[in-house]
Amino acid sequence: VHPSNAAELNTMSDVGAAIQACWTPPADAGTASVTLSFSFKRDGTLIGPPRPTAIHVNGDAKAKKSFVDAATTALQNCLPLTFSSKLAQGVAGNVFTLQFTSPK
Repeated sequence: VHPSNAAELNTMSDVGAAIQACWTPPADAGTASVTLSFSFKRDGTLIGPPRPTAIHVNGDAKAKKSFVDAATTALQNCLPLTFSSKLAQGVAGNVFTLQFTSPK
C-alpha cells in the first residue's frame, strides 16, 4: 500500500497527484506519454479497466504496449483511493483522463 492512498482526497487535483505519485516510467521509455481514460466507483476502485486514449511512444508495438502497461499498472497499484464523501458523490461514473509522461 502506498502512503499516498491513506490521505483523504478532496479534489480531482488531489486524485491526479496521488496517482502520479505511484507512477514510475519504464527506464528505456525516452520521451513518451500515454493518456488513460477511466471511471471510479465511490469506494475509490475503478469501473472496468482503464483505456489508453492517446499514445505517444517512440518505438515498436512492444515499446508502446510496455509503456501503456506501466501506466495502467501504476494506476491500479494506487487503488483504492480514499475520496472525501463530497468527492465520492461527484466522481462515481464520471470519465476521467490522466496523462502519464516520461521522463516524469
